[in-house]
Amino acid sequence: MHDISAILAMEFKIREQQVKNTLDLIDEGNTIPFIARYRKEATGGLDDSVLRDLYSRLVYLRNLESRKREVFHLIEEQGKLTEDLQASIQRAQTMTEVDDLYRPFRPKRRTRATIAKEKGLLPLAEMLYRQGRMQGDVEELAKEYINQEKEVESAEQAVELALDIIAEMISDHADYRKFIRDYTYRHGVLETKAVKHEESVYEMYYDYREPVNRVVPHRILAVNRGEAEKYLSVKIKVEQDQVIDLLSSKVIVRPSIGSDLLRRAAEDAYKRLIAPSIEREIRNQLTEMAEEQAIKVFGENLRNLLLQPPIKGSVVMGVDPGFRTGNKVAVVDDTGRVLDTAVVYMTLPKHNKEQAKSTLRKMIEHHQVKLIAIGNGTASRESELVIAELCRELDGQIQYIIVNEAGASVYSASKLASEEFPEFDVALRSAASIARRLQDPLAELVKIDPKSIGVGQYQHDVNQRRLTDTLKGVVEDCVNSVGVDLNTASASLLEYVSGISPALAKNIISFRQQTGRYANRKQLLKVSQLGLKTFEQCAGFLRIPAGENILDNTAVHPESYDAVTRLLEWNGQTLETIQRDSLQKLAAESDKWNLKELTGILGIGLPTLQDIIRELKKPGRDPRDELPKPVLRTDIMEMKDLKPEMILTGTVRNVIDFGVFVDIGVHQDGLVHISQLSDQFVKHPMDVVQVGDIVTVKVLDVDLNRRRIALTMRNV
Repeated sequence: MHDISAILAMEFKIREQQVKNTLDLIDEGNTIPFIARYRKEATGGLDDSVLRDLYSRLVYLRNLESRKREVFHLIEEQGKLTEDLQASIQRAQTMTEVDDLYRPFRPKRRTRATIAKEKGLLPLAEMLYRQGRMQGDVEELAKEYINQEKEVESAEQAVELALDIIAEMISDHADYRKFIRDYTYRHGVLETKAVKHEESVYEMYYDYREPVNRVVPHRILAVNRGEAEKYLSVKIKVEQDQVIDLLSSKVIVRPSIGSDLLRRAAEDAYKRLIAPSIEREIRNQLTEMAEEQAIKVFGENLRNLLLQPPIKGSVVMGVDPGFRTGNKVAVVDDTGRVLDTAVVYMTLPKHNKEQAKSTLRKMIEHHQVKLIAIGNGTASRESELVIAELCRELDGQIQYIIVNEAGASVYSASKLASEEFPEFDVALRSAASIARRLQDPLAELVKIDPKSIGVGQYQHDVNQRRLTDTLKGVVEDCVNSVGVDLNTASASLLEYVSGISPALAKNIISFRQQTGRYANRKQLLKVSQLGLKTFEQCAGFLRIPAGENILDNTAVHPESYDAVTRLLEWNGQTLETIQRDSLQKLAAESDKWNLKELTGILGIGLPTLQDIIRELKKPGRDPRDELPKPVLRTDIMEMKDLKPEMILTGTVRNVIDFGVFVDIGVHQDGLVHISQLSDQFVKHPMDVVQVGDIVTVKVLDVDLNRRRIALTMRNV
């Protein structure tokens, strides 16, 4: 069998020892966030995204080896496992190759070939297929296979039955299948036709052709959806005669009296057995590649959305817009606690806009609200008009922002929301969630199924299990990279911390409710079902601001506390006497230290020492604080105000394969096509921008009827 460590080292272009160390850590039950953050010496500093890719590939390779062993066993049971076949299976690098090699030995349903074999035609088929030295006419040879009892009435029928067996032999030949698969992928054309000619989003595919090896991922998913919805028929076309000629030249190794018959068998094998199967395989392969790309895009967008900078220290008013049922309003303090709620009516002509503004003004003044977060759903535009008017009346004392409320209704109707806000109805819970999304996007969005957040493309068309696993990994990485306040975190947030299960998250909350605030990380060991291994995995990601030990509010792992103590003693200080400012002062002196010498004194590796120094420089730091803040507004602009050549600032809302959607404040995101992202060639939009980026764009075109805005970032 292949050495998996060597394969991974070659594929990821890293040292084999890095791979072996990483596999050992994974097999010991360590989580990816823990390995990425606290075992850098072993992994050579591989980050969480590389580790997850490596783990995914590891699972595939281990499954491949398992499948090989299974196939060995199945063929061996039939007494047909030769040394050459065993070597071919061992060399196989994909599941498809293994399945091709197993195909001739796989139990089959009753086929034309099996019927022919039952009638005794296998010897004739083998004689023809192997192209031995045959004397006389084939039909003369076939006469001895006439058998009235087995319903073989003539020599001609015997030959036809033999050709059925040969066609299946050709179809089951692994090398032939691989050749045709590769040829079809290189030379095939994806062709789509309209099934029903009516207006739809699939019109561009009603008569469409593109080389298979050049079809981009999002087009594959669009075509698949159009086919599933009965708008399109989809085929992979290839020059059949050319393929049959090439296949025949491989089958007919020497001219013989049966050459014409072998060509007929090759043609039948290709048209009836190989081509439909290969088309399915290639389409499945294209779909898998497209799904992987869509999942990757969704994951990266989700990561950037979750890591949007929080707006801390502000009282925020959340507004869930509505028409008939009015606007639900919730004011939350800087910790996310709901201070006040209301329902105001201001979006329909019969509503009392002035009364609504009066209510909002009183709430703003009473609670000293600084920001208003407006959900971007139904009636958002109408609500923004009134709130922008109120901002002007308050002389710019307050600002507002439009918040993506995707998934808010899912959360509001959830069991979790009812536990958090038992006294509120669904809409008021949504208003509170919208406000909290502005205060801390990560802490609020983890309460929602990532698939409902709305930053992907074709997310409902891809492998849902793979999507769920990937998005869960993204959320875990984000939560652990930021860290979690042990004394304020919800169970929803805690369950994404390394090593903590949903049940354990509830136990941590219960312990906090029963005994009060956590004073130090060691108290976690008193939590029911939280053992030493779990403590090792989670402790470094949990923060305790104003705790007994300042290190508990950093990403320094408890296993390194002794090293920090020795570092302080080496510098003439102690942990008990040092204060926060002194910690930062200490870390600031680190530029003068001989780090290599210090690693020997402290007994830790250089990556760990560098991480410790980084944490001492900014105890309790939030990596999101270094990112640009959201664009806040005090007034409004409408789509009809847009003119070509206008220069605007906007926020990237979604990144997909063919471009970027940017919120420029008119309630209709504009599209920057991939060709308009840069003066340089752009392979993928993610190479240029990410979700949440603040960008400067120029208006190219505005289509009011279709509500489309074309933007550019070139020469801006």
